[in-house]
This record gives sequence, structure tokens and C-alpha cells, in this order.
Amino acid sequence: MSLQNKRIVVTGGAGFIGSNIARALCDENEVTVIDNMSTGRRENLRGLEGRIRFVEGDINDIKMLRREFQSVDYVLHQAALPSVQRSMIDPMMTNRSNTDGTLAVLVAARDCGVRRVVFASSSAVYGDSPELPKRESSAPRPMSPYAVTKLVGEHYCRVFCEIYGLECVSLRYFNVFGPGQDPASEYAAVIPKFIDAVLSGSQPVVYGDGEQTRDFVYVEDVVRANILACLSPGAPGLAINIGTGYATSLNRLLATISKILNRDVRAIYTEPRPGDVRDSVADITLAREVLGYVPKYRLEDGLREMLKCRSE
Repeated sequence: MSLQNKRIVVTGGAGFIGSNIARALCDENEVTVIDNMSTGRRENLRGLEGRIRFVEGDINDIKMLRREFQSVDYVLHQAALPSVQRSMIDPMMTNRSNTDGTLAVLVAARDCGVRRVVFASSSAVYGDSPELPKRESSAPRPMSPYAVTKLVGEHYCRVFCEIYGLECVSLRYFNVFGPGQDPASEYAAVIPKFIDAVLSGSQPVVYGDGEQTRDFVYVEDVVRANILACLSPGAPGLAINIGTGYATSLNRLLATISKILNRDVRAIYTEPRPGDVRDSVADITLAREVLGYVPKYRLEDGLREMLKCRSE
């Protein structure tokens, strides 16, 4: 399944996931990227000049959204302040970007007759529930303001689908990794931080004992899930896990990175961070049944692709 000859808006399209989506879709579709560049990076859009329209703007500017959503088929809503830790420090800013911004996107999409909105949610909505793997039927228990905003966004999507007839799909991303992640950010994801530490010969920092687990999903699989979510007739109104179904401890992750790079690495272990979940792995049964989604990348495959892109 593919998207062709469609008008598509990617909010947050200068960010890590958004830029990968824009890059995948721009050759066969008319793609507009909207980003206020608060966390997006110009280098993520390198090579897309002339292949996309870029609008520097904030998703809370509903007049701008209504202008840019005219005659649009799909809105892939990736824009957000994505950090759990940042949300602990500044919950009001996270709420403004993630909750108010998502509501503005949905209102503008409804008003402009957009065919479907695909919303980037998060596995963080599950919190530290002991049930593994995480199933969409599990009761959410968010542990951070960031997770709360994603759960609220899901509810808004469902309500707009049921009340206004705006087709909305929420994708609960697990731990996405791949080219375009910023290792220099204070709130960078663990994989780019580990890779940078190993390459520089420094000791990576592990919060906790390193036995906490995550479901690491390569960004190309997430891009494909977004395309499938646009096209699947059974997806509107649902929240769907996007992961691999495999749990990897941080110690195993670091060992895998060290093996690929042929480096001997010893981590520094420190106290767990507030809001961090102990264990997380996706049940992807619903994604497989509704979207036809099957991940193509194993963790080691994705890491090798990521490192290859860094060396080019």
C-alpha cells in the first residue's frame, strides 16, 4: 500500500520522525511541512529543497493551519514537545504544545474537510503498568505530564471521529530510533546518546540498573505504519501500538552497540529518573490485523542502518 498524488501536511516535519515521513512521501505526493523549529532541525530537511513546501509556523496558530489545510487529504500530526523529562520541568509548555496544539490541528482539519488525521501518540500512556506486553485494551496510567498530553490527544481524536466524522487514527509509538535523532540534546533518546558516547570513547550514563526494557522500533517501520494508518479502512477511531513486540534491556542495547562498533564500553550507573517506566514492550496484534503492519527491522539491523547514515 502506498500514497500517491495526495496533498499531505506533516506537522513537526523538521523533527526526527516527521522529516523521515516527509522524505518518504515527497516524491509521489505534494507534501507541506509545518514546524516552528523549537525542536526541529534544518539539517533534517537537507536534500528536500524543492521537493516539499516548508512553512515555519506554530500549530497553535489556527489561522495558519486553516490556510495550509485547504484541499489537504491527510495530516500526519507529529508536532509535539517530545520529552518526558522536559514535561516534568515545564508541564505548562508541554500542555500548550501537545494538548492545545493537537486540538487546534483537529479543529482546522475538521473545518477544512481533511480526509484523515494520523496522530503521533506514545507508549508512555501505559505508564508503569505491570502487564506485559502492553495491549491497547490495558488501562492507561500516565506517569508524566507528557504522557498525559498524549492520552488527551488520543481522546480528542476519538471524539472528533465520533462527533464530527473526522477520520482520526492514533499511533502509540514505542521507542523509535534512526537517522535524524539529535544526540546533543539534553533530552536526547537513549540510542543516539549511547552511540555518541561509544564513538567518543566516553562512558555512557544509564539511569537505573540497566535491566529496564524497551521496545526499540526503527523509524522506517514507523513511517510505514503512518502510511498504512492513512489507508486502512478499519483504523479510524482506534489507538494502535507501533513497536516490534520484542523487549531489549538497556544493558543488552549497549552491548549490541559496542559489538557493532567493536568497542569495549563500561557504563556509569546512576539513579532512575522520575517519570521513567521500568518495562515496556508492545503487543502489535492490532497493528497487524487492522493495518497489515509487520516490522521489517530487527534492532541490530536498524542500528547498522543508523550508523551507516552517520558515516555518509
